Amino acid sequence: MKISDSVLRSFRVARTYGENSQKVNCVDFSPSGENAVSSSDDDCIVLYDIREGKPKRTLYSKKYGVDLIRYTHSDTQTVVYSSNKLDDTIRYLSLTDNKFIRYFPGHTARVIALSMSPVDDTFISGSLDRTIRIWDLRSPNCQGRTNPLGKPVCSFDPDGLIFAAGVESQAIKLYDLRAFDKGPFASFETRFTRVCDWTGLKFSNDGKQILISTNGGMIQILNAFNGSVLHTFSGYNNSRGFSLEACFTPDSQFVMIGKYQHLSFIVQSLLTFNLVSLYRLRGWKNPCLEY
Repeated sequence: MKISDSVLRSFRVARTYGENSQKVNCVDFSPSGENAVSSSDDDCIVLYDIREGKPKRTLYSKKYGVDLIRYTHSDTQTVVYSSNKLDDTIRYLSLTDNKFIRYFPGHTARVIALSMSPVDDTFISGSLDRTIRIWDLRSPNCQGRTNPLGKPVCSFDPDGLIFAAGVESQAIKLYDLRAFDKGPFASFETRFTRVCDWTGLKFSNDGKQILISTNGGMIQILNAFNGSVLHTFSGYNNSRGFSLEACFTPDSQFVMIGKYQHLSFIVQSLLTFNLVSLYRLRGWKNPCLEY
């Protein structure tokens, strides 16, 4: 189905799930789009069947907690996730039998970014220990590490060849995965008009744009090749400093932005930068947003 202004305006709430008793931390779709998984502060991992439109299973991580969670690149039966209890080890979990396949120790502070390669078993993680680590699902050992000299958020590009690191909420550094030890091959600074922390980084599916989400009242869209600012979406009331969740639509033509305090999200065109639609969601208390 072609995504257009009229299609987006026609969207309505089809299902509401009340599986969690506390804040949902993360939502991720499987590569096929037929399944989804969520993590929450009540230590639950909830699996959803998107075709059927219903939750199908709940797993628990009572000992370690669960924060960020990602499907592996070609398998709907395995995930990697970061913890918010006990330690900062990343865990590789089989959803079939609820058993850990592997542990990835190394970070010494909370993991704030987790990105799976779209093409192979590689994934990257960014932490408050000011490092980005490169991992392979087949080995518990860190495959490489960068020290970008600041608190990093990070993400793979759609081809899995490049990853971007947002450092100290002021600069983006681009690394070639095959030569990351040589440092970034490109770096550009970008500033917001008010002080805020960067909380997320995403590439559009066409690889041409980078989205920066923050805990302020704005997000920014950059040209992925030269770092120029294409647009800053601002004016969102966020006095409590929650992460302002945002994502691209699959065709890279629109961006969806969650407005936590107003229990709503909006859709903005990336062609005209105009507002396409506003959705108000009753009872929506979590800022997670994913297309």
